[in-house]
Amino acid sequence: MRNYLLLRARLLGRLLRELGWWRLLLLGTLLGLSTVRALVVAAGSPTVVWVVPVVVAGLAWSFHRQREDITFLELMAPRFRPWLAAEYALLTLPVVLLLLGLGRVEAAGLTVALTAAVALAPPAKDKAGRFRRGSLFRSVAFEWVGGSRRGWLPLLWLALLGAAAATRYTATGPVLAIIGWLLVLLEVYGPAEPWTLLLPVLHARGQWLRSRVGWGLLYFGLTVAPLAAVLALSPAGVGGTIALLFWCAVVLTMVVLAKYAFYPHATLSRLTQAGAVVVGLSVVGSNPAYSALLAACFLGLMLKSYRRLAMYRYD
Repeated sequence: MRNYLLLRARLLGRLLRELGWWRLLLLGTLLGLSTVRALVVAAGSPTVVWVVPVVVAGLAWSFHRQREDITFLELMAPRFRPWLAAEYALLTLPVVLLLLGLGRVEAAGLTVALTAAVALAPPAKDKAGRFRRGSLFRSVAFEWVGGSRRGWLPLLWLALLGAAAATRYTATGPVLAIIGWLLVLLEVYGPAEPWTLLLPVLHARGQWLRSRVGWGLLYFGLTVAPLAAVLALSPAGVGGTIALLFWCAVVLTMVVLAKYAFYPHATLSRLTQAGAVVVGLSVVGSNPAYSALLAACFLGLMLKSYRRLAMYRYD
């Protein structure tokens, strides 16, 4: 386990060096402030604080499902699961220490436990047979097509809908269900498509990005509509539902843009997507500075993804 953790630390160091010191300083500062802000706001509520373990474990689960070294570890060290659990638990330390400092001991313990348990989940494996099955989504929205062919995704949607309906007398349950469905889309938009799919359309990079964002928002809106209807009938009302859906649309757009900001580097893209979620959560509250931070990150991802795709421009 010691050698494995040292190797993972070295790989993380290489990724950070590839990111560049000035980007690391800027993004680290922004993400640090956003994370602290989001945790402080969450810790101030006895119900919202339980979102933190779910969000942290969800981000770890999305990363874990796309790891490409699981097969290698299975062959070389069959008892490698404790290594992954230790790695994921160590990565939660900043969040856990802040929660402990804010007096949320139970939430901190649950964060470590849930994130470490992610190591038991199997990786996502491509099966040739599943691509022969039909899909309710149009082929141009290939992220949703691939996601719909994973058997657990429709079941999870039904579970979230059932949980929202069962807790419709309070706004907390439906809100958490909608946020949970948004986090699931990190799994849908995490994998980067092959670069050969980009060549025929990248003579117009802006049109490509608008298409990816447009299809994402369309299908997110269609799939989240039943959850939003339950929330509208809760104490949150129609106004609260519209505000939450607008926030989800902004965060989802940032997630899609982050996918291409460091394309095709999957790890940096996933870290950026996680950062987009954290920045989105930081705007909860009345401090306008974090809204300005969200706007700056949104614009930065838009410009970065546009410039990154210039490497694959097809004329």
